[in-house]
Amino acid sequence: MSDPQDADLQPKSAPEDRELNGPLDVTEANAVRPYVDLGGVKIVPREGLHLRLEVEDGTKRVVAVGLDYAGSTLQVQPFAAPRTSGLWHEIRAQIVEQIQKQGGTTRLADGPFGPELVATIPVAAGPGAPPQSRIARFIGVDGPRWFLRGVIAGEGAVNPQAAVQVEDLFRSVVVVRGTTPMPPRDLIPLHVPGGTTGPAAGPLG
Repeated sequence: MSDPQDADLQPKSAPEDRELNGPLDVTEANAVRPYVDLGGVKIVPREGLHLRLEVEDGTKRVVAVGLDYAGSTLQVQPFAAPRTSGLWHEIRAQIVEQIQKQGGTTRLADGPFGPELVATIPVAAGPGAPPQSRIARFIGVDGPRWFLRGVIAGEGAVNPQAAVQVEDLFRSVVVVRGTTPMPPRDLIPLHVPGGTTGPAAGPLG
């Protein structure tokens, strides 16, 4: 039987310069910058950036933030995490298992944020069409009491120049953990800008 404290021994996974160059905790961010407030995350507007909020059908709860930028898509999700240990090592293993069940493959790579997964995921094709797949990069950063997951697709998953642009976008995300007690791995609540029930998509630049 495993020691229940084993889960607390996973080290945090984050760039060494995270506190300076992001992704930032709200306590580390520049308070005068013009952020778009989405609840659990804040996004810096920039030219050509388009926001999509992914909403769960049954509950109408916002479950992810989608950002279209420079020919790439970046999906981000903030989760509550322990104060001293990290979640990314455990979550990576879960992602590998999920993609294998879909018939896809993954490989571990050393990226700018630390370990990342490069996945080849089958895409449903029409009858008689040859099998198709897409490439996605799964990245993660353990911060203070939060974990930020990102999924990069499009040009940023295959083109090094485009990758630099979308990686810079991921670094610009600010995570707002809040003070409400939450179990580790729970999604930090997200909402549409301003907390209203307005449109769930639009340009940010």
